[in-house]
Amino acid sequence: MTTNSGYVCIGDCFDTPRFAVEAISDWWESEGQKRFPEAGRLLVLADAGGSNSCRSRVWKAQLQEQLCDACGLEVTVCHYPTGCSKWNPIEHRLFSFISLNWAGVPLRTFATMVRYIAGTVTAAGLRVNARLKRGGNETGERVSDEVMRRLHLRPHAVCPAWNYTLSPRT
Repeated sequence: MTTNSGYVCIGDCFDTPRFAVEAISDWWESEGQKRFPEAGRLLVLADAGGSNSCRSRVWKAQLQEQLCDACGLEVTVCHYPTGCSKWNPIEHRLFSFISLNWAGVPLRTFATMVRYIAGTVTAAGLRVNARLKRGGNETGERVSDEVMRRLHLRPHAVCPAWNYTLSPRT
Protein backbone atom coordinates (compact mmCIF):
# COMPACT_ATOMS: atom_id res chain seq x y z
CA MET A 1 0.00 0.00 0.00
CA THR A 2 2.83 2.42 0.75
CA THR A 3 4.31 2.02 -2.74
CA ASN A 4 0.91 2.48 -4.45
CA SER A 5 1.40 -0.68 -6.46
CA GLY A 6 -0.45 -3.93 -6.72
CA TYR A 7 0.26 -7.48 -7.77
CA VAL A 8 -2.52 -9.71 -9.06
CA CYS A 9 -2.06 -13.35 -9.96
CA ILE A 10 -4.88 -14.93 -11.92
CA GLY A 11 -5.01 -18.60 -12.74
CA ASP A 12 -6.51 -21.13 -15.05
CA CYS A 13 -6.98 -23.60 -12.23
CA PHE A 14 -9.18 -24.39 -9.31
CA ASP A 15 -8.97 -22.13 -6.27
CA THR A 16 -6.57 -24.25 -4.21
CA PRO A 17 -4.41 -23.52 -1.17
CA ARG A 18 -1.32 -24.46 -3.16
CA PHE A 19 -2.18 -21.90 -5.86
CA ALA A 20 -2.79 -19.18 -3.26
CA VAL A 21 0.54 -19.77 -1.51
CA GLU A 22 2.42 -20.04 -4.82
CA ALA A 23 0.97 -16.67 -5.84
CA ILE A 24 2.28 -15.08 -2.62
CA SER A 25 5.61 -16.83 -3.09
CA ASP A 26 5.82 -15.61 -6.71
CA TRP A 27 5.17 -12.05 -5.50
CA TRP A 28 7.88 -12.37 -2.86
CA GLU A 29 10.43 -13.67 -5.37
CA SER A 30 9.62 -11.18 -8.14
CA GLU A 31 8.86 -8.02 -6.17
CA GLY A 32 8.71 -8.36 -2.39
CA GLN A 33 12.30 -9.20 -1.57
CA LYS A 34 13.55 -6.44 -3.91
CA ARG A 35 11.27 -3.83 -2.35
CA PHE A 36 11.84 -5.00 1.21
CA PRO A 37 15.34 -6.54 1.27
CA GLU A 38 15.62 -6.33 5.06
CA ALA A 39 12.23 -7.93 5.73
CA GLY A 40 12.20 -10.98 7.93
CA ARG A 41 8.46 -11.25 8.24
CA LEU A 42 5.33 -10.97 6.16
CA LEU A 43 1.75 -10.10 7.11
CA VAL A 44 -1.01 -11.82 5.12
CA LEU A 45 -4.59 -10.55 5.41
CA ALA A 46 -6.82 -13.37 4.21
CA ASP A 47 -10.45 -14.37 3.91
CA ALA A 48 -11.71 -16.96 6.34
CA GLY A 49 -12.96 -19.23 3.57
CA GLY A 50 -11.90 -20.58 0.21
CA SER A 51 -8.38 -21.65 -0.65
CA ASN A 52 -6.78 -19.67 2.15
CA SER A 53 -9.33 -20.71 4.76
CA CYS A 54 -8.41 -20.44 8.40
CA ARG A 55 -9.25 -24.15 8.66
CA SER A 56 -7.17 -25.27 5.68
CA ARG A 57 -4.33 -27.50 6.75
CA VAL A 58 -2.87 -27.44 3.22
CA TRP A 59 -2.77 -23.61 3.31
CA LYS A 60 -0.81 -23.63 6.57
CA ALA A 61 1.53 -26.43 5.49
CA GLN A 62 2.26 -24.69 2.17
CA LEU A 63 2.93 -21.36 3.91
CA GLN A 64 5.37 -23.17 6.21
CA GLU A 65 7.13 -24.91 3.34
CA GLN A 66 7.18 -22.27 0.59
CA LEU A 67 7.49 -19.02 2.52
CA CYS A 68 8.78 -19.72 6.02
CA ASP A 69 11.24 -22.50 5.34
CA ALA A 70 12.21 -21.68 1.73
CA CYS A 71 12.48 -17.90 2.13
CA GLY A 72 13.30 -17.65 5.84
CA LEU A 73 10.26 -15.47 6.52
CA GLU A 74 8.09 -15.36 9.59
CA VAL A 75 4.51 -15.23 8.25
CA THR A 76 1.66 -13.81 10.31
CA VAL A 77 -1.81 -14.55 8.96
CA CYS A 78 -4.89 -12.63 10.06
CA HIS A 79 -8.14 -13.99 8.63
CA TYR A 80 -11.17 -11.78 8.21
CA PRO A 81 -14.32 -13.32 9.67
CA THR A 82 -16.80 -14.78 7.20
CA GLY A 83 -18.57 -11.99 5.33
CA CYS A 84 -16.05 -9.34 6.36
CA SER A 85 -13.37 -9.68 3.67
CA LYS A 86 -14.63 -6.49 2.04
CA TRP A 87 -12.97 -4.65 4.93
CA ASN A 88 -9.59 -5.74 3.59
CA PRO A 89 -7.81 -2.50 2.54
CA ILE A 90 -6.67 -4.16 -0.68
CA GLU A 91 -10.31 -4.49 -1.76
CA HIS A 92 -10.66 -0.70 -1.63
CA ARG A 93 -7.24 0.36 -2.83
CA LEU A 94 -6.82 -2.14 -5.66
CA PHE A 95 -9.78 -4.22 -6.76
CA SER A 96 -12.23 -1.34 -6.89
CA PHE A 97 -10.05 0.37 -9.53
CA ILE A 98 -9.51 -2.87 -11.45
CA SER A 99 -13.30 -3.31 -11.62
CA LEU A 100 -13.73 0.25 -12.89
CA ASN A 101 -11.04 -0.26 -15.50
CA TRP A 102 -12.66 -3.31 -17.10
CA ALA A 103 -16.28 -2.24 -16.55
CA GLY A 104 -18.47 -3.46 -19.40
CA VAL A 105 -15.66 -5.39 -21.13
CA PRO A 106 -16.32 -9.09 -21.81
CA LEU A 107 -13.43 -10.97 -20.20
CA ARG A 108 -13.35 -13.84 -22.70
CA THR A 109 -9.67 -14.68 -22.53
CA PHE A 110 -6.95 -14.69 -19.91
CA ALA A 111 -4.93 -12.32 -22.09
CA THR A 112 -7.77 -9.78 -21.99
CA MET A 113 -8.05 -10.15 -18.24
CA VAL A 114 -4.32 -9.71 -17.66
CA ARG A 115 -4.21 -6.71 -20.03
CA TYR A 116 -7.04 -4.91 -18.24
CA ILE A 117 -5.71 -5.64 -14.76
CA ALA A 118 -2.18 -4.51 -15.72
CA GLY A 119 -3.64 -1.42 -17.40
CA THR A 120 -5.20 -0.22 -14.17
CA VAL A 121 -3.80 3.16 -13.11
CA THR A 122 -5.16 5.95 -10.95
CA ALA A 123 -4.57 9.69 -10.66
CA ALA A 124 -2.76 8.94 -7.40
CA GLY A 125 -0.27 6.77 -9.33
CA LEU A 126 -1.47 3.23 -8.61
CA ARG A 127 0.16 0.70 -10.92
CA VAL A 128 -0.69 -3.00 -11.09
CA ASN A 129 1.47 -5.94 -12.09
CA ALA A 130 -0.73 -8.77 -13.39
CA ARG A 131 0.42 -12.32 -14.08
CA LEU A 132 -1.23 -15.43 -15.38
CA LYS A 133 -0.25 -18.53 -13.45
CA ARG A 134 -0.85 -21.92 -14.97
CA GLY A 135 -1.40 -25.05 -12.93
CA GLY A 136 -1.97 -25.48 -9.22
CA ASN A 137 -4.86 -27.88 -9.76
CA GLU A 138 -4.04 -30.16 -6.88
CA THR A 139 -7.48 -30.65 -5.38
CA GLY A 140 -8.13 -33.02 -2.53
CA GLU A 141 -4.68 -32.66 -0.97
CA ARG A 142 -4.47 -33.80 2.62
CA VAL A 143 -2.08 -32.89 5.42
CA SER A 144 -1.55 -35.47 8.13
CA ASP A 145 -1.66 -34.83 11.87
CA GLU A 146 2.09 -35.52 11.97
CA VAL A 147 2.83 -32.81 9.40
CA MET A 148 0.61 -30.39 11.35
CA ARG A 149 2.54 -31.14 14.56
CA ARG A 150 5.81 -30.26 12.78
CA LEU A 151 4.59 -26.82 11.72
CA HIS A 152 6.09 -23.92 13.66
CA LEU A 153 2.64 -22.45 14.14
CA ARG A 154 1.96 -20.10 17.02
CA PRO A 155 -1.72 -19.16 17.51
CA HIS A 156 -2.30 -15.60 18.74
CA ALA A 157 -4.09 -14.89 22.02
CA VAL A 158 -6.92 -13.04 20.26
CA CYS A 159 -9.01 -15.24 17.93
CA PRO A 160 -6.35 -17.97 17.68
CA ALA A 161 -8.18 -19.87 14.93
CA TRP A 162 -8.04 -16.77 12.71
CA ASN A 163 -4.72 -15.24 13.76
CA TYR A 164 -1.45 -17.11 13.88
CA THR A 165 2.23 -16.86 13.02
CA LEU A 166 4.36 -19.45 11.27
CA SER A 167 8.15 -19.32 11.75
CA PRO A 168 10.97 -20.90 9.72
CA ARG A 169 12.02 -24.35 10.92
CA THR A 170 15.66 -23.93 10.00
